[in-house]
Amino acid sequence: SAEVLSDSLNKLSTDKVKVKVIRAGVGAITESDVLLASASNAVIIGFSVRPERKASELAALEKVDIRLHTIIYNVTDEIKKAMKGMLAIVYKETQLGHAEVRDTFRIPKVGTVAGCHVVDGKVTRDARVRLLRDNAVVHDGKVRSLRRFKEDVTEVRSPAECGLAIENFNDVKIGDVVESYITEKVAESATA
Repeated sequence: SAEVLSDSLNKLSTDKVKVKVIRAGVGAITESDVLLASASNAVIIGFSVRPERKASELAALEKVDIRLHTIIYNVTDEIKKAMKGMLAIVYKETQLGHAEVRDTFRIPKVGTVAGCHVVDGKVTRDARVRLLRDNAVVHDGKVRSLRRFKEDVTEVRSPAECGLAIENFNDVKIGDVVESYITEKVAESATA
């Protein structure tokens, strides 16, 4: 079973994450196994075996992770999950909508509020916004307030109008475009 397990683990390697079996053997996990894992910054996988008492103590001292299993599929699943954790986090951006600034209002204690017409999609209070002027990004930030008539709202959909204030930014001009978007963390595929 040691050979089968080694082959299964080696087959999990991809272009982005490599799995390398440093040593495969039979019998209990020994102190020399722990020292090798410590020097190699590796994890010990015990399949239907247990570590010797001194090996367990040394592993705790050296901070070597020993994973014990009795089912081969659990080993491969755990290694696949560990591989996903080693990949870089990828952020995916999703555009929600665009609003055109039709007028601006200066309000004490709030700052500049843009009177907007949502031309497509929606603008939401918890989304991020980019202020575009002549198709160039002038500012990227958060929505400070979003109002429809005199009501605070969480979103405004096309073709409605709204009042929008951007956090820590007051240089909004008539004709600017507010682009509403969200970013989400996406786990990079280990197999791609």
